[in-house]
Amino acid sequence: MGLIVQKYGGSSVADAASIKRVAKRIAEAKRAGDDVVVVVSAMGDTTDELIELANQITPLPPSREMDILLTAGERISMSLLAMAIANLGVEAQSFTGQQAGVLTDDVHGRARIIDVRASRIRQALDGGAVAIVAGFQGVNEQTNDVTTLGRGGSDTTAVALAAALRADVCEIYTDVDGVFSADPRIVPSARKLDRITYEEMLDMAASGAKVLMLRCVEYARRNQVPIHVRSSFSGHVGTLVTDEVVEGESMEQPIISGVAHDRSEAKVTVVGVPDVPGTAAQIFEVVAAADVNIDMIVQNVSAAKTGLTDISFTLPAADGQKATAALAVAQDRIGFESVQYDDTIGKLSLIGAGMKSHPGVSAKLFGALRDAGINIEMISTSEIRVSVITRSDQLDDAVRAVHTAFGLDSSEGEAVVYGGTGR
Repeated sequence: MGLIVQKYGGSSVADAASIKRVAKRIAEAKRAGDDVVVVVSAMGDTTDELIELANQITPLPPSREMDILLTAGERISMSLLAMAIANLGVEAQSFTGQQAGVLTDDVHGRARIIDVRASRIRQALDGGAVAIVAGFQGVNEQTNDVTTLGRGGSDTTAVALAAALRADVCEIYTDVDGVFSADPRIVPSARKLDRITYEEMLDMAASGAKVLMLRCVEYARRNQVPIHVRSSFSGHVGTLVTDEVVEGESMEQPIISGVAHDRSEAKVTVVGVPDVPGTAAQIFEVVAAADVNIDMIVQNVSAAKTGLTDISFTLPAADGQKATAALAVAQDRIGFESVQYDDTIGKLSLIGAGMKSHPGVSAKLFGALRDAGINIEMISTSEIRVSVITRSDQLDDAVRAVHTAFGLDSSEGEAVVYGGTGR
């Protein structure tokens, strides 16, 4: 007998028929002898609909009330799923994040888990029941206020519970058959990966791959929780995310694991920056004070005649207005000429733990982009990743060209996205 934590995304429980299909899979796992904990997201587009409804009431809804509102979606899913499982003759009990013992900090809308006290979940399992937990939510122990974990919060809930319960595996069910070498909606010939390391998956998630969220993978790596990414629409074996080496398996990793892309970033260029010590620090201190995360940074060589330079950086497009407004306030103090904002960019990232020991990877990447007529605006590198910024409308072509150039195309037919979202 083992302990499995399963997580089902919104597309997997989008309607009554989908909930019944998921319930059947859970019941089969329980009857096979495993203890089962299930984390569930809100049905379909419920969360987006609740956000839209709140915005119809007020353009600035209080963050505390938004958290209470948004947790309703997962509560609906968990209770309906528990009913569906019970209808199959298997006992099931549903729990909110608070009831499940998910404790967070007090940051509404993007709270972080600080502890999981899963005694009630353990009691349910000891009593022979399947435990159904509402994902994406927790509670602050000091204020007793409900909190939400932000984007990908249900994935993080599942991994946190798996770590607290010492589960054998955390199964993340999506509407694709696993982690692919590229987004199968962009590259139908993308190849499913059988295994991938935490490090590679972290870089793929950070580079725009939507199948797993960054915080979920970070939590899994920190607690050594193996993740099995699978589809709730098929019975295929998925992708195992782990650093464990199977006996007899080759230690040699493929050079490239995949190509990720991201359209959610924008580029800010600070023009005419005095090229003197401390100026760049001032710029990024202003951005940091506005609570904006920065991804890639490029500084041009200063012009000899003027002593001025340009500094460009990328950031989430959703934070673009905050960053530019903060810089505008500090313009006279820092002494730069102007700020330019561009939200029509796309980021492509080539990822693979094997690339650090193989020369020529960058040359092949840039050659593929050149042959496809793709212009590069920024470049960033690490030991296992090379990222470039290009025009958003050229991004799909760039992904396909690079994917083919590195021999990642599958010979087993086109990948299937069952629910249409890739989540």
